[in-house]
Amino acid sequence: MGKDEKQDSRNDFNFEEKLRELEQLVTRMEDGNLGLEESLEAFENGVKLVRDCQQALEAAEQKVKVLTSAEGDTEDLKLDPAAD
Repeated sequence: MGKDEKQDSRNDFNFEEKLRELEQLVTRMEDGNLGLEESLEAFENGVKLVRDCQQALEAAEQKVKVLTSAEGDTEDLKLDPAAD
């Protein structure tokens, strides 16, 4: 995936939707009605959702820090979480 594709996928990321997906996944897993393979697949999907949400939160936090900095610098900030 190229740099432009990563930027596009971040722009399309809907935090609330992904969080809702994660909550539904957790509920399904807690119900205890999944088989082993389904549980492993659900766990794997859950880990990916958590990581994606964490990256979105970190990017938002960084943007808030920049926007509220003492210097008052409010220029657009292009974040690249992959550069960490």
